[in-house]
Amino acid sequence: MKTVREVMTTNVDVCTPLDNVYEVATKMKDLNVGAIPIVENDQLIGMITDRDLVVRGIAEKHAGSNPVTNVMSDHLVTITPEASVEEAAHLMAQHQVRRLPVVEHGQLIGILALGDLAINQLSDDSAGDALSDISER
Repeated sequence: MKTVREVMTTNVDVCTPLDNVYEVATKMKDLNVGAIPIVENDQLIGMITDRDLVVRGIAEKHAGSNPVTNVMSDHLVTITPEASVEEAAHLMAQHQVRRLPVVEHGQLIGILALGDLAINQLSDDSAGDALSDISER
């Protein structure tokens, strides 16, 4: 049984509460990613997704200079690196998320995305099951 540590992405770029939504959006574009963790003093405090930028930013007519803390999600579902990928897939489905920050001792050490599960061709179809559960609701 594979662990989250074995399949997670470890090279994760972050932003801080000092950044604004324009800076986050630019970083997402440059890195071709859909989410950026927000870290303060080495602690994960939030996550901002492309959907957050649209729903809580643009649709609410906030300027690009709006602080990330006004747009980010701060009620995060996280996982430890020792958890199984099956547990991760279950958490993703249960909480309707496509990415899980991987946290060890309060510090962000990686991200586990639904794509990471799919790429690693898990024999128990965790990625497909999670995607089906996420898409159902």
